[in-house]
Amino acid sequence: MTGNRENRMPAMSKSSIETVLASSIQKKKTYLEAVKSHGSPLYILEPEVLAQKARQFKNAFESELSKIKCYFAMKSNNMPLISGILVQNGFGIDVSSGLELAAALSINAEDIVFSGPGKTEKELLMAIENSSKTTLLLDSFGELKRLEKLVHDLDRPLAVGVRLNNNPTGLWRKFGIPLSRLSDFYNEAKAIPNICFKGLQFHSSWNLEPDRQIEFIEILGTHLKTMPEDFLNALEFIDIGGGYWPPQGEWLVSENPLEHYALPAQSIESFAGRLAQALKSNILHRVDCTICLEPGRWICNDAMHLLIQVIDKKEEDLVITDAGTNTIGWERFESDYFPVINLSNFENRERPCHILGSLCTPHDVWGYAYFGKSISEGDILMIPMQGAYTYSLRQQFIKPLPRVVAAEERGLFTETEFQKTWNF
Repeated sequence: MTGNRENRMPAMSKSSIETVLASSIQKKKTYLEAVKSHGSPLYILEPEVLAQKARQFKNAFESELSKIKCYFAMKSNNMPLISGILVQNGFGIDVSSGLELAAALSINAEDIVFSGPGKTEKELLMAIENSSKTTLLLDSFGELKRLEKLVHDLDRPLAVGVRLNNNPTGLWRKFGIPLSRLSDFYNEAKAIPNICFKGLQFHSSWNLEPDRQIEFIEILGTHLKTMPEDFLNALEFIDIGGGYWPPQGEWLVSENPLEHYALPAQSIESFAGRLAQALKSNILHRVDCTICLEPGRWICNDAMHLLIQVIDKKEEDLVITDAGTNTIGWERFESDYFPVINLSNFENRERPCHILGSLCTPHDVWGYAYFGKSISEGDILMIPMQGAYTYSLRQQFIKPLPRVVAAEERGLFTETEFQKTWNF
């Protein structure tokens, strides 16, 4: 990170880190017991945190809008256990491939939206075969043409929607169709027997605030004034996507290992209030439809952590752990900051130290400092809040992948044991 960029970044508040530290140390005994029983490295999942986040998200939007549906974006964490817990908490599942669709069906999800570009014929057929549970969100005119060839023998209409592109420049132009061509798409879809057009989807990512979503809601509302009455009557849902950033915001490293920066995020209650107002003002006064939401990161980020062990202390300020960053799949901690917490020898003081993994690459970084009195071989370190876009991106590279343990008040369970208790 350059000095100029740091000058534009707000410093992270001490209270935001202390909240994470307090929660982690409060459960220190459970985490250390997990390593003692199951070894390290270890993914540890907290199902109640996951369920609490699901309730908070739903409650925020249900308090503002009369008709909503929530779909968990499986790509953010594809562990079947997580999707299963969310299904049992009233969520549908948002999938982006046939692989994810099969996973959603395997945990008995009854309400699935299938989005994503470049769906293959095999994937389209899978959606058709499971049409009672799956709404197909088409991504292009070509996809609609391919689908037309596959639905002629259906005994009932297939529910479909279309993704609208809300960012027509750069690499994001790969998604969806231009809003200007919505009328053409609708006319082609309604002319195909056994296809029933029901809705729209759009998505913006990395939303620290709802401004970009609101901007497109306003544009969409203006465009709907030009659409025919039969289109408005057919519209049963508008899916406004996900990308909601967790409330602590985005944490970033700096050149000083003891200084950190944060881009603040608005609360989910603020998102819900502002988005609801925009929807009511621009769309819902004209169209009576369900608003669908696809949270991923916001739901699962705080519910999963990594526990690793110091295996070698090479210098006072250099240690090697038994886990490599193949467990999260990318060089996250060269830019993103998360506290490294020494559970074995904790102190509410951060000390500089290169904490590196055991892969044969210098980019195998866990952090540049730790919270503790000291750090030694055998110490158990915790990297908190690793539930989003880590487990899904893990790689079988050099080192084996960790096991998963679910931690509840009633004890510790392996993923298989926990799935049996929840009947997944």
